[in-house]
Amino acid sequence: MKSPYTFKHIAPLNNSDELQPALFLFHGLGSNENDLLQLVQDFKGQCHIFSMRGPITHSPGFAFYTFEEEGKPIREVFDKMITFSQSFILEAIEQFNLDINKIFLIGFNQGAAVVETLTLTLGNLIKASVALSGYLPEFVMNEYKKAPLDRTKIFISHGEYDYDFPIQWAQSSKEYFKEIGVQVTFKTYPDGHGVTPENLGDMVGFIAENLADTDELN
Repeated sequence: MKSPYTFKHIAPLNNSDELQPALFLFHGLGSNENDLLQLVQDFKGQCHIFSMRGPITHSPGFAFYTFEEEGKPIREVFDKMITFSQSFILEAIEQFNLDINKIFLIGFNQGAAVVETLTLTLGNLIKASVALSGYLPEFVMNEYKKAPLDRTKIFISHGEYDYDFPIQWAQSSKEYFKEIGVQVTFKTYPDGHGVTPENLGDMVGFIAENLADTDELN
């Protein structure tokens, strides 16, 4: 891989020449590439798993972007990171012989903001996305170019008592994606800024359902 990203890759058990599905994971602020692997245990062996490390040091781990305040990424840094992330996914599809009909994105916190933005910019290349406790930056909604999105699905979930990223941010993302034609599953849970067992179960079910879906890109 030519990408500057540091990442962890777990190959499927059947690592043959056949096209294989892939999950791309994006962690939260101050975490690392090991964090979200616990959420996708059910899919180890079935898919390529690429867990990304944010390119910016932010104690005790890493970040994907810098920000003026919560919910307001510094545009120059954010734009560059999104470009790098798009390039990584496209390069991985080519190098690892990935199935372009089974590309999935999963993110938490900052990683969810990254996933929502990549869903918008990569469009139908993404089979389905999961945004856990995240949001879509306002400048992305207003200024980013959207790819065709009529076949893309997104699962957005949020804690009802999240004081880090207010639930209104998730509701705004939900409405935005619905308006532009994305198939949205929206779930809330009586929790703060985290992933409850019920949330995890719903997320796993969403991914599993779309992994089993044989609908293909034209």
